[in-house]
Amino acid sequence: MLRLLLGHPDVEIGALTANASAGSLLGAHHPHLVPLAGREVLPTTPEVLAGHDVVVLALPHGASAEVAAQLGPDVLVVDAGADFRLADPAQWQKFYGTPHAGTWPYGLPELPGNREILASTRRIAVPGCYPTTVTLALLPALTAGLVDGHDVVVAAASGSSGAGKSLKANLLGAELFGSASAYGVGGVHRHVPEILQNFARLGADDPSVSFTPLLVPMARGILAVVTAPSTASDADMRAAYAGAYADEPFVHVLPVGQWPQSQHVIGSNAVHVQVARDDAAGRLVAVATLDNLCKGTAGGAVQSMNLALGLPEIRGLTTVGVAP
Repeated sequence: MLRLLLGHPDVEIGALTANASAGSLLGAHHPHLVPLAGREVLPTTPEVLAGHDVVVLALPHGASAEVAAQLGPDVLVVDAGADFRLADPAQWQKFYGTPHAGTWPYGLPELPGNREILASTRRIAVPGCYPTTVTLALLPALTAGLVDGHDVVVAAASGSSGAGKSLKANLLGAELFGSASAYGVGGVHRHVPEILQNFARLGADDPSVSFTPLLVPMARGILAVVTAPSTASDADMRAAYAGAYADEPFVHVLPVGQWPQSQHVIGSNAVHVQVARDDAAGRLVAVATLDNLCKGTAGGAVQSMNLALGLPEIRGLTTVGVAP
């Protein structure tokens, strides 16, 4: 988030806050952020946060509500955590195990009608990285009625940065590189209810999804393969995707025969999408890739922040990836 905001022409970065890291210099944790390396990290207190126009929260699940409650209604609060994403308290309780804090406008501008909602809010819930990828992979098919949201199957591979920076045995280099593994198998991943919520918002009646996330040996990026039963022709699928995303600044439908690769979107806010028909299975196959730390989190946050502040949506963001 800080890397993107350093390149945003309308942003002045104020206080940098943390919990255990308070009192240290930012450069000790993020030396690549050279302009901010000498800045002290301050405690996350109402006094420190006072006077800011925008506050971005990147806290553990369940911690955002307490901080947000201390901020006035005129402050734009952008929460990169999960606390305010889900509308159903029962689903929150089931997957997160803590009391539901409420629901904020959802920071995915590409959802139909969502730009108008984001333009008039002072609270934004940034989507999860997997739900962003999966939703954008299937959005044109759902809105065009090419699939009905039943029997959706998703296999999505992510880099290790999706798990944060905590020291974990399965994220050690010796364990990660040269290996691929599944996790959160059997519908237990916390992003499942968010994916279903988005499908319903796109018109699916009682949607269902089998979602299997994969950890692959790369630092960042997500590539999702999404399939669903469909009787539409390959040409109709292609037309629906091209039409749905023709005016979207960050979602790019690739030419026929070219398939998304995670390396091509790294460092950017771009989403690359492709679709085809599997005749033998009678299914639509959509593939989407994005950088989980950009469009999947911080870039999506900046995009939504821009809308809430009345700025051009693309301000401070790029579709140009860093490759190789």
